[in-house]
Amino acid sequence: MLQVAGCRLKVAGCRLQVEGCRYFDSLLVGLTATPRNEINRDTYGIFDLEAGVPTFAYELNNAIADNYLVPPQGIKVPFKFLRQGINYNQLSEAEREEYEEKFRDEETGELPDKVNAAAINKWLFNSNTVDQALELLMEKGLKIEGGDRLGKTIIFARNHSHAEFIVQRFDHNYPHHKGKFAQVIDSHNSYAQSLLDDFSELNKEPTIAVSVDMLDTGVDVPEVVNLVFFKPIYSRVKFNQMIGRGTRLCPELFGVEQDKDKFFIFDLCSNFDYFSQNLKESEPKLPESLTAQIFNARFKLNEAIIKSNNPDYDQLRDSLLDKLHQHVVTMEKDNFLVRRHLKTVEYFSDRTNWNTLNQLPSSSCPGEIETLASLPNGLPKENEGSKRFDLLCLKIQLAILKKSSDFIQLRDKVRDLLDRLEEKQTIPMVKQQLPLIEDVKEETWWSDVTPSQIESLRVRLRDLIKFIDKKEQNIVHTNFEDELGEIVEVDVPIQQTGFSRDQYHKKVKA
Repeated sequence: MLQVAGCRLKVAGCRLQVEGCRYFDSLLVGLTATPRNEINRDTYGIFDLEAGVPTFAYELNNAIADNYLVPPQGIKVPFKFLRQGINYNQLSEAEREEYEEKFRDEETGELPDKVNAAAINKWLFNSNTVDQALELLMEKGLKIEGGDRLGKTIIFARNHSHAEFIVQRFDHNYPHHKGKFAQVIDSHNSYAQSLLDDFSELNKEPTIAVSVDMLDTGVDVPEVVNLVFFKPIYSRVKFNQMIGRGTRLCPELFGVEQDKDKFFIFDLCSNFDYFSQNLKESEPKLPESLTAQIFNARFKLNEAIIKSNNPDYDQLRDSLLDKLHQHVVTMEKDNFLVRRHLKTVEYFSDRTNWNTLNQLPSSSCPGEIETLASLPNGLPKENEGSKRFDLLCLKIQLAILKKSSDFIQLRDKVRDLLDRLEEKQTIPMVKQQLPLIEDVKEETWWSDVTPSQIESLRVRLRDLIKFIDKKEQNIVHTNFEDELGEIVEVDVPIQQTGFSRDQYHKKVKA
């Protein structure tokens, strides 16, 4: 018997495993912790199953009923800022002064009416919100040792800066616990594994692990009795996995013959409300790589040039086709994924076939091109910034030919990039192109600009983009008084699939 574990993670990776397994004469079993109605349809197809109908499903409620796991108790913690954002008009006079100081645009003098909730704990960190959340945890969280000590706790933070801020506020408010009781455990910490090992032992610190993604899955610490959802979650899969961090059995955790029989989930970001709506999740889709986006953009631009019927763009089209051909001809034909589309790859490995691209049947060509875009190739590795500039220029060229309103926004992106590139004029390569950079920043340069001019711009500047410093959102710390609404105990929305073990047994016995 061959097992394919974690087959929900990436459909492409799972397909590769399964196709490889078909060489063996054996039973094939796919295992996944993902609820059956949330697996991409292709995953079922790989195992020759009907979409949405697994062979067997064992659910959380089954495991709780069979005494293999313990149930969660949900606690809704409705902070105003985390739900509604920070509204200038609702602040006190003193808080308005702080708001004006920190959010007024230095160049324009404009002051936003509010800061949206999405910014909270992403780049804006409000001390009072975190302080109240920690106070609630320390007071209401499940305790051990006769109620004298907080049980093991995981706080799921939004990002590394948020995690660090939580620990800073904890150390400030609980100085007698400073340094060890609460610690950040994430990929930024070089001692993360050592800290995780200590967290996994009941009598070692830290007691509170503040994590970003690292403890969402695959961590088995039976002593965990408190989970704090301090970030919004939009994936049912991740939501279920995070709940799973608290479900493990732990005999006599609360004392002699007092086994762990539940755990708390403090939901600060309305996740229970979100997953109680039974929203239909969109089909999982793997993000398209930057290389694939560029390939597809070149193909679309080629189509647009053909439709324009303008001989001035013939040279640009030849250059596009050369690059598309190079993408395909560098593919390793012995590669397993490439081999599955060998006929298409071999056809487009002939440069002359690209010249007649517009003569292919319209119904089949897009699908074949999309396949080629995502296949691995042997092109040399290039700077990501340069490739993103390539894609931006391709989008502008396409917008010009289609007379699209996207042109204005794309143009402004280029001008913003060149503003930042101009700051690097002490670099000889940048200084050499300074006349062009200054011209392109002017409105007149863009008047009646052609795709060929954009191509010339791209060629001359693409290798300079790597010198531009990355634009980062400034971190802002505030101390506005947040409003905590009524704290309510609720049932955690655990999705049931409707799978029937009785029906399964009848089917097996039939």
